[in-house]
Amino acid sequence: MAELITGLDAAKVRANLERIRAELPDTVEILAAVKYVPLEEMGTLEDAGITLVGENRAQDLEAKATAHPGLRWHFIGQLQSRKVKQILPYVELIHSVASDSALRQLERHGTPETEILVEVNIAREEGKAGIDPGDLGAFIERCPVTVAGLMTMPPFAADPEASRPYFAALRELAGAHDLRHLSMGTSQDYRVAAEEGATIVRLGTILYA
Repeated sequence: MAELITGLDAAKVRANLERIRAELPDTVEILAAVKYVPLEEMGTLEDAGITLVGENRAQDLEAKATAHPGLRWHFIGQLQSRKVKQILPYVELIHSVASDSALRQLERHGTPETEILVEVNIAREEGKAGIDPGDLGAFIERCPVTVAGLMTMPPFAADPEASRPYFAALRELAGAHDLRHLSMGTSQDYRVAAEEGATIVRLGTILYA
């Protein structure tokens, strides 16, 4: 398990944020992944100019969002259907919808304004979360809330260029379904993701180091 990120320096985070922003088009939002940032460090991120954050765990999301309502919150972790009701009051977007059980909970607890991203297993990796690309159309038709776009995690590779074909494939899939958002790219490959049409990149270590 990764260690918690402590001792954050607002000036350093701000400098990292500004450097990365300068590398990216204005159409790309930078989401700070805060799974390993403890509650007591969240104020430092606000001081550094971070505005959009993503949490992986429902309980931590509730605690952090309650303490920091001035931040915009997304849920980016693996979505358990029983947690949908818990996270909906706090988030403007869920990145990881990929099951019919989650759709049933969204139908029960969502509103017409609720927006989600469908997680796509774009590489069709065995045992990995996400909808098969070929099943996406039918899944969208079953979705009771607004599908704003797609999210993916390509196979891990040391070379960021190895992610490019998967990001391009997700962009083409989103275009085929007239979806506006693409959540793809992390600290390791965000530049390539932006070149392939990402609208949200999910960054962690590169912001905090």
